[in-house]
Amino acid sequence: MPLVDDYLEFLEGRCRPNTVLAAAYDLRVFFTVVGKPPREVRSADVLGFITAQRTGRRDGAIVQPVDGGEEHSGVAISTVARRLSIISGFFGYLQARGDVTANPVLRGLPTRRERSRPGQGVPLTRRTRRLPRILTPAEVDALTAALRRHRDQSMVAAMVFGGLRRCEVLGLRLEDLRVAERRVFIADGKGGHQRLVPVSTRFFTAVAAYLETERPAGADTDRVFVVLKGPNRGRPLSAKGLDEVLTGARRRAGLAHATCHELRHTCLTRLREAGMALEAVQAQAGHASIESTRIYLHLADDWLASQYRKAAEVLDAQLYAGQPNTIGGSAR
Repeated sequence: MPLVDDYLEFLEGRCRPNTVLAAAYDLRVFFTVVGKPPREVRSADVLGFITAQRTGRRDGAIVQPVDGGEEHSGVAISTVARRLSIISGFFGYLQARGDVTANPVLRGLPTRRERSRPGQGVPLTRRTRRLPRILTPAEVDALTAALRRHRDQSMVAAMVFGGLRRCEVLGLRLEDLRVAERRVFIADGKGGHQRLVPVSTRFFTAVAAYLETERPAGADTDRVFVVLKGPNRGRPLSAKGLDEVLTGARRRAGLAHATCHELRHTCLTRLREAGMALEAVQAQAGHASIESTRIYLHLADDWLASQYRKAAEVLDAQLYAGQPNTIGGSAR
């Protein structure tokens, strides 16, 4: 579809390559299910798409998966919400260009309160915000011990002790390492935001050993982490390569989980548990909104339990001050 190609070309100038690929796949899924060109899509088609995605059926028939990538039983509500966001962005782009008169992706279903409270309709999808999984100190030790190279130890340390995202680790350049300051410069964070964050000495010790003994001297890239062997030796390490490193380490350590994102969550949770202010955790994480950081209040169980105990002690003192103890007998 030429209009889809135009939109993807537009995204290439402002998004990461993986984001463009994900958008291309989601739009392909949408138009495979709907079966109409963009100018003929209506809101009813979008609502039917939501039902088809959740149930795996459309008009009573089973929706065939695209490239065998999905089961007939439907996909997660988070996946549906992401696809609706991509679809809405696509039609918003077409509307801005004048290719369509309206965006068929509704913001929400209207209710009887719509007149008094515009925009407060029923959302098209209702997402459940799940708490991310984190690693215990013993699991972190087991994973670290299973890493065979200083390069791999450096990348894991950047995530589990610095809270860096996978793309931020792979995007580090030699000039981004502020060794004397024990900080790293994130030149291209999520949303294009830059930041300068401190990282544990463990990271700088591991990365120094990697640069001295493992990194090919003839590497023609300024990226810190590169492929160490094979035909791509000396080239920047890919996301797939980092995932393969973690998969092997998990298997050797006997761990059921330890993804890049879980390592990052582990770091930010431990920082909050150690008493780091929420605003400081937000800066370390590179969150645009502090609402994204508040999830670590729930993950940091010690913080929540201590806050509850303090409040409970005050309530107990207020409720039972001056009242006789009735335990073991009746009050007179």
